[in-house]
Amino acid sequence: MSEKNRETKRSARERLQVQREQEKKRERRKRTLVVSAAVVGVLGAAAAVGLVATQMNKDKGGSSAAGPVLAPSGAQGKDALSIPVGRPDAPATLTVWEDFRCPACGQFENAFRDTIKELEAAGRLKVEYHLATIIDGNMGGSGSLRAANAAACAQDAGKFAAYHDTLFLNQPPEPDDAFADNARLLELAGKVDGLAKAPGFRQCVEDGTHDTWVADSNAAFQSGGFGGTPTVLLNGESVFPKKEGEDITPANFTRWVEEATKGKQPGTAPASPPETGSPSSSS
Repeated sequence: MSEKNRETKRSARERLQVQREQEKKRERRKRTLVVSAAVVGVLGAAAAVGLVATQMNKDKGGSSAAGPVLAPSGAQGKDALSIPVGRPDAPATLTVWEDFRCPACGQFENAFRDTIKELEAAGRLKVEYHLATIIDGNMGGSGSLRAANAAACAQDAGKFAAYHDTLFLNQPPEPDDAFADNARLLELAGKVDGLAKAPGFRQCVEDGTHDTWVADSNAAFQSGGFGGTPTVLLNGESVFPKKEGEDITPANFTRWVEEATKGKQPGTAPASPPETGSPSSSS
């Protein structure tokens, strides 16, 4: 073979190698874009704070609990659908609509729990919790309903806030309907001082005593025109994930509460309820 032919073949091999390298690079870029899009999609889903789940739950009709409506002890507001926490005469009110299976709700609670409790303790803020079951409608299962009923049972025992926090600290992944198991809910109650052995608590959980109340609360959420969970309102104004263009952060949230209560005396009435339990995460 002549030197010229060898050179021609060598050049052809080199061109082929370069072409293959370029194809590999294009394929790597393609995979990177696919993965990046997936990550953005997950973050976008969290930012949408349950909008898709809300719509799908509307299509499916939400919870199907039936029976007499038994509101938990101390429930307040229209149709007694809110559970109050904090000093009742605090000058600012935080209204929170949540689903115990909702990942964005867990993110909100675990990020802002300490800030909210500090403002409650200072008498600046009281919280009105409303429970929804949109993830049951979206993903199937009954964990949202079962957990909300158990939380209402904890309210009867004067342990709502601590149990509410424990549920979010031990929240399963969204597709995992672990909260549908009453045994798991009772196990988590053991992490709150005095709750698991509180009179009537176990029976309330196992009997679904407040299922219809939860269904009514979810219906109120569905008809309220809210975008998804969590819906968080400070004195009626939406603050999650933004307030007037500002992202919610612990520092911003504290400032917003201070602005809302400027010139007003902090609440001094006994907190509702006067709880002694404390939340705990899994070991």
